[in-house]
Amino acid sequence: MTKQAVRAARMFDGERLTDGGVLVLIEDGRIADVRQGWIDAPAGWPVREAQDGTLLPGLVDAHVHLCADAGPDALGRLAERAEPDLDAVIEASLRAHLAAGVTTVRDLGDRRDAVLRWRARGVRDDLPTVVASGTPITSVGGHCWALGGEASGVDGVREAVRLRAAAGADLIKIMASGGVFTPGTDTSALQFSDQEMTAAVAQAHDLDLPVTAHAHALGAVEQALRVGVDGIEHCTCVTPAGARVPDELADRLAASGPAVCATLGTDPAVVTPPEVVAMAERAGLSAAALRAGAANLHRAGVRLVAGSDAGLGPAKPHGILPETLVEYVACGIPATAALAAATAVGAKACGVGGGKGRVRPGFEADLLIVDGDPTSDIGVLRHPLAVYRAGVQVG
Repeated sequence: MTKQAVRAARMFDGERLTDGGVLVLIEDGRIADVRQGWIDAPAGWPVREAQDGTLLPGLVDAHVHLCADAGPDALGRLAERAEPDLDAVIEASLRAHLAAGVTTVRDLGDRRDAVLRWRARGVRDDLPTVVASGTPITSVGGHCWALGGEASGVDGVREAVRLRAAAGADLIKIMASGGVFTPGTDTSALQFSDQEMTAAVAQAHDLDLPVTAHAHALGAVEQALRVGVDGIEHCTCVTPAGARVPDELADRLAASGPAVCATLGTDPAVVTPPEVVAMAERAGLSAAALRAGAANLHRAGVRLVAGSDAGLGPAKPHGILPETLVEYVACGIPATAALAAATAVGAKACGVGGGKGRVRPGFEADLLIVDGDPTSDIGVLRHPLAVYRAGVQVG
């Protein structure tokens, strides 16, 4: 039986900040107790001190691509990589997330279920927990078709969902619109009919699996809401005239309740090549439009989660989630709401909210300590003092 304690000046418990000292007792990988104030640990419990630190739940990145190595054309090169090579990329990706304080990731960009097979080989408490969709379902020649998830027709998408379930997927991801990094697809156009999308959602729900939809197009966001998906990725609402989240649609998203992942955040040290900037802007995805859309979603009360789209390229390396939260705050989202999106709210959306995403007795001791108060300076998340995974300090 292993026992240890962490004492910090303040705590963000997944919902709110409390000041005036906190002592968290950890036993056998779980949180045994949470005690307020500057109090001593019980005899025999070694203590980690953070005199001006904040204790938080380990962060949840709800949108990553573990098979992608964050190099140029990372998605395009995936089709040619051997699976043993992918295993190494997956593990390197996870170590980068852990170093940034991320203890749970949701993988939404698998190449032919390689992440599912990697995960099936054994639980790794030294790496983040992996929630995974398997290969995204896309139309023939559609966004990320090279990952191996093409399907068409009502029967085809139903079978694709059944195959993901049989492979051990925790959720279904479907590409409702085109995407920036797949030549020949259109971010402003739908990829599936309402009948196909309805069939995918119905089949997944029959198998007790949630569905999240990649949706850049305004029509795809409308369609995803209409057919009853559980989550929407990007939600940029692109039309041929550009990207803008209509107020009325934001209100309906808030009332309906799907978890929306706006996938903001890039590495400020990386200069994005002009051709990539131009490609995004031609697709209607300027940085200003993305930030304005996320701000509008928050103002309407949409259930926002935090996901980085890590792995897509040099500006989106693994472990970039702190920059996602910095950008959420820059949009006008309060720091407490941004932190909740990456902890309690994100954990619930990823299906692990019963044991992760909060500092609470009985929950897994996935914890993060930062220097200072992230509710007054969200940038302190960029430099973790300590990261705990299942009660073991790993960073």
